[in-house]
Amino acid sequence: MKTTVNFYDFKREFQAIRPNNFSNEGLVILFDYLEDYEQSTGEELELDIIALCCDYIEDSLSNIVDSYSIDLEGEDDHEQAVKDYLENETTLIGITTDGNFIYQVF
Repeated sequence: MKTTVNFYDFKREFQAIRPNNFSNEGLVILFDYLEDYEQSTGEELELDIIALCCDYIEDSLSNIVDSYSIDLEGEDDHEQAVKDYLENETTLIGITTDGNFIYQVF
């Protein structure tokens, strides 16, 4: 038996289990991505907050540059360089208005 989860349920589960993993906007981006994934594949996903926090992350540009030793020397647009890096190495889910990247951990 499966239950349909709306954004409110999704957000409530994150707040109960992992309240600091994603911003509100990050949760919206992740929720929309997961819904699109389900619709495009026909596969229903199980809401497993711990697994989602292991598979996806919201992080700042500077943390990503440091974590993955991205060389930005000679790059005029650092955000675009990091976006390109993430798109080549993993799945970039989206970018918040604050400039945080939501992506699949690799």
